[in-house]
Amino acid sequence: MSTSWTTKWSDFKSPLRVVVQFLLRSREKKANKCRELKQKLDQAQRLLTQRERELEQQGEEIRELQQQVECLEDEERIRDQAGTPFLPDDPPIGTHGYGPRMVSLAVNLARTVGLRGSQRSLEIVFDWLGVEQAVPHFTTIRIWLQRVGVATLKEPLEQAKDWIWMADHSNQIGREKVLVVLGVRASQLPPSGTALKHKDVRLLTVRPGTMWKREDMAAVYTELAEQYGPPRAVLSDGAVELRDGAKCLKNQRSDTIVLQDFKHKAACFFKALVGKDKRFAEFHTRLGRTRSVIQQSCLAHLTPPTPKSKARFMNLAAVLQWATNMLWLLEHPEAKTRKFVSVEWLEEGLGWLRSFTEDLTVWRECQAVLEQGVKLINEQGLFRGAAKQLRVAVNPGLTHATSRQLADRLINFVADAERHLKRKERLPMSTEILESSFGLYKQLERQHSKGGFTSLLPAFGALLNKATKESAEHALSTVSVNDVKQWVRENLGHTLTAKRSATYKESKHTNQGATKLTAAA
Repeated sequence: MSTSWTTKWSDFKSPLRVVVQFLLRSREKKANKCRELKQKLDQAQRLLTQRERELEQQGEEIRELQQQVECLEDEERIRDQAGTPFLPDDPPIGTHGYGPRMVSLAVNLARTVGLRGSQRSLEIVFDWLGVEQAVPHFTTIRIWLQRVGVATLKEPLEQAKDWIWMADHSNQIGREKVLVVLGVRASQLPPSGTALKHKDVRLLTVRPGTMWKREDMAAVYTELAEQYGPPRAVLSDGAVELRDGAKCLKNQRSDTIVLQDFKHKAACFFKALVGKDKRFAEFHTRLGRTRSVIQQSCLAHLTPPTPKSKARFMNLAAVLQWATNMLWLLEHPEAKTRKFVSVEWLEEGLGWLRSFTEDLTVWRECQAVLEQGVKLINEQGLFRGAAKQLRVAVNPGLTHATSRQLADRLINFVADAERHLKRKERLPMSTEILESSFGLYKQLERQHSKGGFTSLLPAFGALLNKATKESAEHALSTVSVNDVKQWVRENLGHTLTAKRSATYKESKHTNQGATKLTAAA
């Protein structure tokens, strides 16, 4: 039986107002506690749902891993039964007969051992493994290289304010020269103390042409500036058209600087100080005669290295080292290697070197200055304070006036260049990476490297970076054979090889016709 509060409230000692407040606070606390419990319950339910989803995902991953394990166990079981190795799974790219793994493997081999060598290498390895696998023909690998190269040229690059361009020309025979421009961002240079590598640079353009005047280079520089933005610096070997053509960039960016490659400038200083010396000219004349005399004699193993016709003063190290070794052999009769030659032949063939002992000391000291400077600039680059470091690197121990003059000129050259740099700025001052890129292309051409540029030129872009499965798949998916042919038509036109082949074919056809007429008569 319920009791009315009006009859019950009189039993409380507290006033009704206090009792009501107490009951209201009690109800509010209970409501708050209920809300907290509800929030905890909702949070627990959400956590439970999340854990259930994670368990389901982990269960799927476990099932996939179990399937992979089963597949691997099946492959291993089949391999053990057949005794034959299996190649990695490599599904073909589109309608191609080969997958991206094979394409990247063949391209990387061709970069190292050449086109025909890559085919033979694959045949040898697969035969050794006992794998029955079709090997791509070297002409197919050639097309892959071209497509990867064109894909590299078409790859979009970001516009930035810290691009440094490296430009140079390469010539084989005829009037045609190929312009190559590489780019590297100052913010992405390797750490100080590390020289640039091919993977650090980006290919901006490969462009053959017969006329490369200042105006032509200015047009190319302007076009590249529109694509990638005006560069912070343009680095070249000092050729007039490359250097003066870059002046047009100052119209778009006032702080663009034109730098000259350190090694080329050092060779120019070396030539100015030593090249005009009659003793140096006489030394090279005697060197050529000695090469002709002893290469068919018992001194054949002591034949001097052949100096390069171009950039002689950039490649003197081998000749000077040879002369130093020969002088040592002449002055040490007790040397064990003297038993391979007769004293008469040795004196007759190499005795003349004694008269150049003092000259060689000077030239070797100059060469040491050049090598130390090149090493510093290649590894450290150009920066504020580079001239001071160069002075420390090349000046100690110099005993000859010529070598000291060479060192002073190099130090002043670097000091003049570093004046244009901003505080804490570091830029490359060596184009050796570009020269090395030309060397990679000539290595790929093999015996054709002196026969004029061919349709292999678009493969230049494939030589700087190692091909990967992804890059090979991208190249073959985006660049067709027709794209390569179009690039060749637009940039190369009729190559020297094509002209030569057409001339020989026409001449052969004419001669065959004349022979038939003579026989009929």
